[in-house]
Amino acid sequence: MSPRAAPWKTLNEVTLSVLVPAYNEGPTVAEVMDRLADVPLKLEIVAVNDGSSDDTGVHLDRLQREGKIHKVVHHPRNRGKGAAIRTAVAAATGDVMVVQDADLEYDPAELVDLIQPILEDRADAVYGSRFLGGPHRVLYFWHRVGNWALTMFSNMLTDLNLTDMETCYKMVRSDLMKRLPLTANRFGFEPELTARLAQAQARIYEMQITYSGRTYAEGKKISWKDGVAAIWHILRFNLVRPTL
Repeated sequence: MSPRAAPWKTLNEVTLSVLVPAYNEGPTVAEVMDRLADVPLKLEIVAVNDGSSDDTGVHLDRLQREGKIHKVVHHPRNRGKGAAIRTAVAAATGDVMVVQDADLEYDPAELVDLIQPILEDRADAVYGSRFLGGPHRVLYFWHRVGNWALTMFSNMLTDLNLTDMETCYKMVRSDLMKRLPLTANRFGFEPELTARLAQAQARIYEMQITYSGRTYAEGKKISWKDGVAAIWHILRFNLVRPTL
C-alpha cells in the first residue's frame, strides 16, 4: 500500500472524525465533549460505549440528542479499546481520524496543531508525543519507564524513531486508516496501528503535546499486565505481516 497525497489544504475544507472509545467514563465524558465543542475545526464525533456498567451510555445518548455527538454506537458487552476504535472507524466518514479518550488526560485544543502536517501533505499520520518536553502532570515513574521500553522495542521492529508509541493521540488520514487490517481488541491497538502504519510505509510525524495523566483512584485503567501483553502484541504484529 502506498500512501497518496491528501486532497485537502485548509482547515475549512477538512472534516476531522474524532473517535471516542468510552468504558465507564460517566464522570468525564460530558466535559470531554464540551472541550471538543471549542475546537475550531469541522468535527464529526463518533463515540462508542464499550459495554459500560456505569451511566456512560446514558450520557452519550443525551449528548447526541443535544447535538454534541454525531454518532453513538453501543457495544452490548465490553470488548476493549481496540474493538471500540474499529467500530468507530467503520462508522466515521471524515477526511482524517483521531482517537480521543473519554477522560481528561489529553487536550482537544491541540488537535488544530496536530492536523497541520497532514493538511500540508507532509504526513499521513501524526502522533502527539507526551515525552517531547511538553507540560505534563507528574505521576508514576515506572509508567514512564514502561512506556519508554515498549516504544523502544516497537521502534526496533518497525525501524521508526518514535518517542511515544503508546500515545492516545494518533491522527491518520481516513482513506489509509480504513484500509489497515486492524484486529486488536484491547490495548494492543497501539502497537498494532504503529506496526501497520510502518508496514504501509506511511509518513509519520510526531509533535509535542501536553498531558494530564490521572491516578488509578481517578479512573486510570491500564496496568502492568497490559504492559506485559504489549510485548507480545509488538512481536506478533511486526513479525506476522498481512498483505497491505
